[in-house]
Amino acid sequence: MLLESRLVDGVRQLAVSGDWVAAAAPDLAAAVATCELGGERALLDGGGLGALDLTGAWFLRRLEARLAEAGLASAWHLAPPEALTFTATLYRTAPSDGAPVRPLPSLPAGDRPLDLLGRWTVSRGSQAHDALEFLGRIYYVIGGALLRPARLRAKSVVRHVFETGLQAVPIVALIAFLISVIVAYIGAQELRQFGGDVFVVDLVTVSVLRELGVLLTAIIVAGRSGSAFAAEIGVMRLNEEVDALRAIGLNVVEVLVLPRILGLMIALPLLTVLADAMGLAGGAVLSWLLLDIPFNQFLARMQDAMAPTTFWAGLLKAPVFAFVIAMVGTFRGIQVRDSSRELGRLTTVAVVESIFLVLFVDAVFAVAYWEFDF
Repeated sequence: MLLESRLVDGVRQLAVSGDWVAAAAPDLAAAVATCELGGERALLDGGGLGALDLTGAWFLRRLEARLAEAGLASAWHLAPPEALTFTATLYRTAPSDGAPVRPLPSLPAGDRPLDLLGRWTVSRGSQAHDALEFLGRIYYVIGGALLRPARLRAKSVVRHVFETGLQAVPIVALIAFLISVIVAYIGAQELRQFGGDVFVVDLVTVSVLRELGVLLTAIIVAGRSGSAFAAEIGVMRLNEEVDALRAIGLNVVEVLVLPRILGLMIALPLLTVLADAMGLAGGAVLSWLLLDIPFNQFLARMQDAMAPTTFWAGLLKAPVFAFVIAMVGTFRGIQVRDSSRELGRLTTVAVVESIFLVLFVDAVFAVAYWEFDF
């Protein structure tokens, strides 16, 4: 018998025995519903209780609720079962206070936006903490690698330079050339109205060298290499390869993260130089075809338009952009857990966050250049 009820000296004694588990749910429901009540107070005894899962705990809570509805103050002989204590915590009531079963209170309609804002803030704060911790681990490994250069894993760095740099040359060159042609064409259409065709050269030179070359290259690399970093490490997480590296005593940041960061920090400045060259070439071709500006005149005007810092203002951004892209991609890859769906989601997040941070850092550089007149 799952539940035995008897009245002794005005005390309703309820002896709970057997297995109160999900498989016995119909019998438990019948036992709780047909249990005989009455008396001055109730005493529950779980000494004969066998297995108990959350389903059984819910039925015990229902039994306590029935006793409360009948006006009986209930208490457990010795201690209540642990699962019952857990469900009581969910209900925010003590397991022996006789309160009826009730769900967690719902928030008033006016408080829900504030609740969502609070949850969003806590979530973003937790992610920021994890990102800062990851950044600290990267700096710690870099510091150790400076003392022991062999920890830099030169072969792995060279491989990532090849994959993120050399293999990206065609797409970077093509995009830089086409964007420069578009900028030159739009500039020519507007400046021609004022007889300033020659200033198209200034427009192309300054915009490509200071902003467009490095920014377009960083965005392309973020979509191409940043997503690859997140996907590669994410698959290793799913295959438990990362756990295997930890099990044999290897530092995951040193093996998986640092070579990718260093490789991209070498490759992106080189790609930026290529993008600058192809951008200027695109502007020169458009100026020759549309404005009849010969190449030698284009080069002469380009040299006049360039300040001593024009080229370096764009190139100095490249290593910073590379660090941001590689860090976000590897960070999101290490966060992958349990499912391929999570892999796809975090890969997408890595690309979006990389592009956003690249634009944010570029804005910071723009303000800094303005303040220091660089």
